[in-house]
Amino acid sequence: MYVRTIYAIGDPAKIDACVDELREEAPRALAGQPGYRGFALFADRELGKILTGSWWESEEAVRNSDEQLKERRATMLAPFADTVTVDSWEAAVFTPTAQVGPGAGFRLTRFEIDPSDADLLVETFRSATLPKVQAIAGFETAAMLLDRAGGRGSVGVIYTDQAALAASRGKQSAARSEAVAKARVSIRSIEEFEVVTLERR
Repeated sequence: MYVRTIYAIGDPAKIDACVDELREEAPRALAGQPGYRGFALFADRELGKILTGSWWESEEAVRNSDEQLKERRATMLAPFADTVTVDSWEAAVFTPTAQVGPGAGFRLTRFEIDPSDADLLVETFRSATLPKVQAIAGFETAAMLLDRAGGRGSVGVIYTDQAALAASRGKQSAARSEAVAKARVSIRSIEEFEVVTLERR
């Protein structure tokens, strides 16, 4: 599986209208594209950040859909976004998607790694880190996205609600620290979002 992410930053006063349009229009636009497998929409309304992830069955499907949809995407984001960053990733590890309600919480950890250590990191995450994270109260689903050649990636974890997201910080930090020690990972940032939409086929 492969994922295209879109990260947009803009005026918090304008975010609600953009989030509403993305929630309604993006899944319909994506669903008609070959290889489409799901969509997620996350928002930080206080700081003015939107993150989306669309799931695809192949790298070719990611590329082709981007050509078809980039103009429509620009139109939807233009009233809100000051900057927009688009990336494509391998979904190296992921758990089954969750059925979460309004108010679910999402934590995104971005990292860098030597490309030669990518396989070690994937195995460490799958066999050691993920089971610890899955045991945290309120856990719903998780995914590790990788750009192997670029030596960068992220881990996203979704929790049932904002209270569970907040309560998980210490335990997820402990699990993350063990992975960093084993796989020589450099953590670049940690962000938290509200889950607006989540569906994966």
